[in-house]
Amino acid sequence: MNKKPFFIRAEWDDEAQVWVASSDDVPGLATEEKTLEGLIQKLKIMVPELLEANGQEIECEVPFEIFTRRFEIAQRAVV
Repeated sequence: MNKKPFFIRAEWDDEAQVWVASSDDVPGLATEEKTLEGLIQKLKIMVPELLEANGQEIECEVPFEIFTRRFEIAQRAVV
């Protein structure tokens, strides 16, 4: 098994209301999903397929790590 995980970025697109994933480690990866859990399930299928399509030999298991980012605004309570 490849011990080094592939790094994937997932950012919340507030306008589209979806998580958007991309990666420098997985060429061609660009996908979106409404929930983070849904995105992870999609990536479990896409990551090995894209790596194989790019000519990389992969084992049965392909580890990946997701870095998420979502911006929010907090407001102080009005007294």
